[in-house]
Amino acid sequence: MPAAAAVSSAYVISPARTVEKLRHLMLWLTGFSGAFVFTEPSPYEVFASAAIFVFFASGLALRRGHIPLFAILVTYCFGLTIAMIPVVTESKTALWVAVSWFLAATTLFFACVIAEDTERRLRVLMRGYMTAAIIASLIAILAYFRALPGADSFLLYGRAKATFNDPNVLGPFLVLPGLLAIRRALSFRLKDLVIGGAQVSVIAVAILLSFSRGAWGHFAGSAALFIGLLFVVSNDPRERARIVGATFAGLVALGLLILALLSMKGVGTLFSERASLDQSYDMGQLGRFGRHVLGFQLALDTPWGLGPFQFAKIFPEDPHNVYLNAFMTGGWTGGITYILFVVMTLWVGLKGALRATPWRPVLLAAWATFIAVAAEGAIIDTDHWRHYWLLAGLLWGGAVAASRYRVEITHKSVEKKPRAAAEPSLQRKERITIVRALSGLSPASR
Repeated sequence: MPAAAAVSSAYVISPARTVEKLRHLMLWLTGFSGAFVFTEPSPYEVFASAAIFVFFASGLALRRGHIPLFAILVTYCFGLTIAMIPVVTESKTALWVAVSWFLAATTLFFACVIAEDTERRLRVLMRGYMTAAIIASLIAILAYFRALPGADSFLLYGRAKATFNDPNVLGPFLVLPGLLAIRRALSFRLKDLVIGGAQVSVIAVAILLSFSRGAWGHFAGSAALFIGLLFVVSNDPRERARIVGATFAGLVALGLLILALLSMKGVGTLFSERASLDQSYDMGQLGRFGRHVLGFQLALDTPWGLGPFQFAKIFPEDPHNVYLNAFMTGGWTGGITYILFVVMTLWVGLKGALRATPWRPVLLAAWATFIAVAAEGAIIDTDHWRHYWLLAGLLWGGAVAASRYRVEITHKSVEKKPRAAAEPSLQRKERITIVRALSGLSPASR
């Protein structure tokens, strides 16, 4: 008996559990490192590479739903590589294409990772992302008001950029965490209401202080779309009423906060300047929009593209249009497949996000964010935004997982009803098995 007791009380080391903890740690670090982009390659590349190694070494499934994504990404990157060949000896061109290959690989990686153990892995990844977003937001706010040592290092032309190279990237990076904070506040539990409200307030102020018109519109549009989707997918009239009421109250509170900030002389002046649609660099034949027209005309005559950084040698600045840039840096092959990638991601992501799964709120937030980034790509180059490729991976992985999610027929209900009566008539018989992601069961259900 003593020997048996000693054996039963011994701590058992499970290799599988240890590996899964390591996987979760790497996911958290990858989500967290996305906010620290000072150079290329950035810390994100280091942690994402380590995460890819850990997952591939311990086993990572490529499912049938991933094949279209794989084919599109490889074709797009192949177009970039072909266009680079004539200018490969020029500075940074090879590095730019290598980073593009890597970011495309991260999309496939996240799609494969999120397709398994979806709910838990999404939670870990988003926690890391949220932590990074709050830290970056606080740095942006404190730096703007000169309450941080070395504040100028986190500003660009008086605009908050925090731990990014550009204020125009800081704002869009914060949108997904902002939507998740809104979702948390809408849970109507006091603790979540306070924490979620605080998170979205900090994030919204940081986005405002980035003074990025694209980010302002991005956050407003994504938030409206996300809340609208939550309202549509809810089947409870009381929950819908709470969503409407909480949204109205939140808008009033956020509006008062923004008005208080705008009353400050420096903030109000820069806001008025940035909010103007009549910016000198947008106007004229060689302004932003003039370059778009001339650039697409040039794309018709250059089927193999120009290669990275060549557009600015012909025109005063870079394209500032990710779709035009895809044609310039990847030729017709890169341009067409990039557009196909965006369209397919939106379609596949929406189908997956509308399915009733435990992770649907996160997918809805990711989709509302991605469609706004896709629209913002018409006025800025987004092809090397790390979080953009992360969003695409989340949508593809979540969609693959959602397609494998099934409705449970409990053992008790099967005993009470005949087998034929237990099968819903509105769905195909082969789609009815058990309620869970097939990637795993919780310990309590085993």
